[in-house]
Amino acid sequence: MPPVDRNISDIVLIVDDVPENLSLLHDALDEAGYTVLVATHGEAALQRARQSLPDVILLDALMPGMDGFEVARRLKADFSTQHIPIVFMTGLTETEHVVAAFAAGGADYVTKPIRPAEVLARIAAHMMNARQMKQARSALDAFGQATVAVRAADSKVVWQTPLARGLLNSYFANPETVAPEELLVWIAAALRARADGREPAPLLIAEGNKRLLASFHDQTGDDEWMVVLREENDASAVESLIAAFRLTQREAEVLYWVVQGKTSNDIGDILGNSPRTVNKHLEHVFEKLGVETRTAAANLAMSKIRGA
Repeated sequence: MPPVDRNISDIVLIVDDVPENLSLLHDALDEAGYTVLVATHGEAALQRARQSLPDVILLDALMPGMDGFEVARRLKADFSTQHIPIVFMTGLTETEHVVAAFAAGGADYVTKPIRPAEVLARIAAHMMNARQMKQARSALDAFGQATVAVRAADSKVVWQTPLARGLLNSYFANPETVAPEELLVWIAAALRARADGREPAPLLIAEGNKRLLASFHDQTGDDEWMVVLREENDASAVESLIAAFRLTQREAEVLYWVVQGKTSNDIGDILGNSPRTVNKHLEHVFEKLGVETRTAAANLAMSKIRGA
């Protein structure tokens, strides 16, 4: 299938095994300015959704073979398609089928016989929400933010920026669809802290000389929670101190270990210097930072490291 030009119009995928329904919806959506794709069975729906990544999917609930509920479950289990809003089409209004539609990941439903005006109104609403989410994610990607959204109800990773995906893959096993247990435990603790009026403590996971820090951002809606990730390591922290305060390499290394709570004797052992030499470096550091104590130097340096 040739690629779809997303700059021309928004894309709607219609999935229905009844040709008359496809024709009715295709004509209405096409006239409204949408790019319309069609599929007549479940496997074709999955293939087209993965290839074209439509903005919204209109999905018939009851089809021979793979029904719409199973199609929806598979789309929501696939990281590349799980963000796409699904509007179910069904002639069944019994509560069990409505519940099944939402349980499978549906965002909305319309009943048959199809009324094009109603479908267009619902599509427009979900298209607007999808567009806003896409713009927000694109902005985060553009600014290099490592951000991940987790759905509280089932611990699923709803979306993540490329930088966040790289960090999660570096520190955790198989984090693509389900959030790591450490992250979930920390989110629960952060929520309790917020409820008690306390500032949530940052998550810290150490691996060698690297550290992954997570900070709790906020609720994004629909019971989803946004977490911002940041990686620190000894070398990058030292480089940031050199740039921020115009320190020499050794002065920055001494200051870095002061931030880590090390004594002059400890720092001397780490850097291969005498405690007297370490203290001499510290005098130069205090002068350049405009402070008089180790605590003041550490606090100022920590603010620069966190900012970097």
